[in-house]
Amino acid sequence: MPIPEDVTGDEIDKDVRQELQSLPKTLAEDVAKNLVMVARLIDEEPERAYAYSRIALRLASRVAAVREAAGFAAYATQKYAEALAEFRAARRMTGTVELWPLMADCERGLGRPEKALDMAGAPEVQKLDKAGQVEMRLVAAGARRDMGQLDAAIVTLQSNELASNSVQPWTARLRYAYADALLAAGREGEAREWFAKAVEADRDGSTDASDRLAELDGVEFMDALVEDEDQDGADRDDQDGADRDDQGAQDDADHKD
Repeated sequence: MPIPEDVTGDEIDKDVRQELQSLPKTLAEDVAKNLVMVARLIDEEPERAYAYSRIALRLASRVAAVREAAGFAAYATQKYAEALAEFRAARRMTGTVELWPLMADCERGLGRPEKALDMAGAPEVQKLDKAGQVEMRLVAAGARRDMGQLDAAIVTLQSNELASNSVQPWTARLRYAYADALLAAGREGEAREWFAKAVEADRDGSTDASDRLAELDGVEFMDALVEDEDQDGADRDDQDGADRDDQGAQDDADHKD
């Protein structure tokens, strides 16, 4: 696949660049460029990101950063079995536990919520940083919902991080998940409160909490373009009607003459 001219490979993280130093220089540059494309495209064009990740994987499958990138790209395209395999490979290479929540979520994606719950109770979770532990809590709550255990999902999300007034990178998603679980359980009033709290914390628009809140409040959003088109159509109909009236009046006058 073509690499844009503005991509040099130097854009990658320094730690990844250090990993690639084990490769011949030209090969390392090619791998780096493909990893840059994965990072650039994964949010907006995940299928293209996946294609670049496969190239990097073919070139350097023994580099942990490449296996991890391939895992993220597969995860973004819902290829959960493939993502899980790549995350496991990266973990074996590095010994890190950072990918544990993602691995558990892959188990959910594969229809194995019980396995995800087992992972949520594993010793590895205690080795995660705060962000990782919150992520694991979100995955565990999702697994409970997969199993139809709504009340258990709600209890799983209740935590010091949820109760805290300080806004952290995970706060909006945690509040959103809690609100969504409450709504699924029929607790609409509480759900509205927590969607509002999610909106307060969602500074970068990572959730659609504002839309969900508006739905609960009965607010309907009109597409401005459709509205304009409807108005244009109405104006044209009015003009056509006026033109017909004018033509009719002219015909009457000609008939009288």
